[in-house]
Amino acid sequence: MSNKANVYTEEFKSEAVSLARSRNSIQQASQVLGVSKSAIYRWVQQAGGLNPNNPDPQPGTQEALVQENKQLKKELAKLQEEQTILKKFVKYFTKELR
Repeated sequence: MSNKANVYTEEFKSEAVSLARSRNSIQQASQVLGVSKSAIYRWVQQAGGLNPNNPDPQPGTQEALVQENKQLKKELAKLQEEQTILKKFVKYFTKELR
């Protein structure tokens, strides 16, 4: 048995941090990449946390819920706008077919 530590490239570490941030979960990134949670946690902390623009709100806190709510409202508005455009598109082309 060898006690040789794994050596990861900076590129790999950066990708691991990106994955953890995109999933908002160090545990999920750890499972996907097969790297210990402590290593990914250390890399994420060195890179400024899971959300570098906002100091690490924990899932379930009021601040995290407010952020999620804002994001979902933006996404909903975008989808409603797309739906309206598609309805107009369908209405226009069904008129031309008649």
